[in-house]
Order: sequence, then C-alpha cells, then structure tokens
Amino acid sequence: MRIAINCRSILLNQRTGIGRYTYHLLDNLGKIDHADEYVLHAPKRLLDLKRHLPDFSRYKNFKSRVDRFRRGAGKGDIYHLPCPDRIGPYSGKLVVTIHDLIYKTYPQAHTPPTIDITEKYMQAIAAKADQIICISENTRRDLHAFFNIPLEKTCVVYNGVDHHLFYPLSPIERLEAANHLKQLGIDKPFILYVGTIEPRKNLAGLLESFALLKGKRVFQGQLVVAGMKGWMVESIAGLIKELDIQADVIFTGFVSDRQLRQLYNMAEVFVFPSFYEGFGFPILEAFCCGTAVITSQTSSCAEIASKAALTIDPKDTKAMAQAMEQVLTDKTLKGSLREAGLKRAQEFSFLTTAKKTLEIYQTFQLI
Repeated sequence: MRIAINCRSILLNQRTGIGRYTYHLLDNLGKIDHADEYVLHAPKRLLDLKRHLPDFSRYKNFKSRVDRFRRGAGKGDIYHLPCPDRIGPYSGKLVVTIHDLIYKTYPQAHTPPTIDITEKYMQAIAAKADQIICISENTRRDLHAFFNIPLEKTCVVYNGVDHHLFYPLSPIERLEAANHLKQLGIDKPFILYVGTIEPRKNLAGLLESFALLKGKRVFQGQLVVAGMKGWMVESIAGLIKELDIQADVIFTGFVSDRQLRQLYNMAEVFVFPSFYEGFGFPILEAFCCGTAVITSQTSSCAEIASKAALTIDPKDTKAMAQAMEQVLTDKTLKGSLREAGLKRAQEFSFLTTAKKTLEIYQTFQLI
C-alpha cells in the first residue's frame, strides 16, 4: 500500500502533544513496516523556511512530499490526518486521529475564529473519514455525543510514551539535575506543573491551592510551571501577585526534553489539575520518571491515570491542597504512588500505538 501521512505538526522542533504523537507514530511505523510505502506529506507556505521535516532517511520506504501549493498528498491507498486539519486533495481511504473535542466541551478555551475553523474541519471529517482513531475512550464518547458517526467507523488507540526519554534518574544523574535546575532558579523542593498556560489547564486553581498550602506552612518550597505561554497569561500574573506568592513560583517557559526529564524526576509531586484533556501526556511522562501524581477526576485524566494517581475535583482548590499535603507528608503514600505510576506507564508504548494503527491500515486491504 501507499500510505500518506500529514506531517504539518512535526515541522517545528518544539513539539507538544500532537507533534509528539505524529513523530513517534511515524518512527515506530518505520520500525515495524517495511512492506508499505509511506509518503510524508508536508504542507508548507511558499516562503516558509523555518519548518522542516525530521530526518527519517533511515527508513528506505519513507518518501517526503513538500506541498507549497496545496496540491495534496498525491495518489495513494490511504491518507492519514494525525489531527483535524484541512483535508485537501487526496485519494484512497481517509483515516483521521481525533485527540479531543475541547472546542465543543470547553469552548471558552478557544477564540471564536478557532472554533469556527475547527468545526469546519470536523464536519468535513465526519462526512468523509473512513476510519476515525480516538486517543481515549473519553474522546470517543465526546465524538459520538456531538457527531452522527457510525460506531463502527471509530475506534480507540491509546497514545504511547517515550520510555527512552522519560525514566527514573540514577543517584549521579539526580545530582547533575539538581545543579542544572539551579540555573532555572529552582533551588528548593518543588511541586511541578507541566503544560501550556491557558485557562483550560486550571493553573489558577493550582496557584490558589499552592497558596493555601503555603499559608498552612506545610510546604516551604517552590511551584515550578513548565510550559509555553498560551492566552490570558496576564490574569495569571495578577493572581500570583494577589496571592503574594511571587517569590515561590518559577516559570521556566518551554524546556528541552532533558530538562523536562529532570523536572519530573526531581519534583516532590506532579500536579495536573486540567479541566479537560483528550489524553494527558504529562501524566504518563511523570509516571515513567517515578513521580507521584495528582490529577483531575474529569475527562480522560482519570482514565489514563487509572488507580496510579490521586484524583481530585479540579474546581475544589481545598481538596487539591489537601491532596498535595497528603503526598508531601506521607512517605508511604508517596512511595506507593511512585510504584503504581511506574507500573501503569508500562502499559503504554508508541510501538503498540503504531502496531494498532497499522492493523487499521491493513483492514482496507481486505475490502
């Protein structure tokens, strides 16, 4: 078969969730499938010199197709969109991966133009897709709640996690990490949050819970916020000032993979109190590093965490503060969460993601 995969999400080096998914899907398909031909479809503007395809030359059945004039992916048996996007000209069967329905379930997280364009993409996908891959049961439920799509046209294939990138550090590596993190201003025990700074992620709730914790003098360390700025950042700055915790909150901005691994490993606890997630990569990344996790009992967070994390109502700042206090003061609980997280993380791999995705491609050979 000739399988074209849209690679727009991996044309920049700074990759978030969808970019990680697409890159690792391609990399693992290259490892397991040597019979089919893969076309890496790279839509780019004419004068866009900043975006480049990663090097997949190690896989001889991979070919690139840079598309500067919206000509589409070319002839093929399957065209796979790794996320909702403009479909464009294509041939063969259409496979689409849906990561979340945030624009429907949490519309306040998007601007009206973003909602409009996403709805346009989704209506086209609902009409044309031959198979839709959802990355969690929660996303699949949302999809069927909002769109009249036959159940047999959808399935769940979980994301994986990069176990070569996220793992527990050795004692020597922890010493190195402590020295490196000092360069970011992190010189005390810390609670960690990872994610884009935007209202949906509920950083405001975490800040209020952290202030409650500091007020009780249970924890005298720092709160480290690792992630890119999204929107409504100004309100976060005002809240920090209002709570009088400026000296204890560290914003790292976007961090390298190495720094992220160090942050997970060195954190006292990882808190991910998002109101809505389609999957929640940071939960698994923290698990891989042996970090105790507190996350939301809503959307897919509880589904992915299962019984390996403490789950809380993200709207209940007192409950969030109490959960952090529990982990920070109870070494037995912290140790059990660490072990449960490491075990849970082993259930997810991008190799499995690729194998199940390839099985979906192969069903079209039988039709």
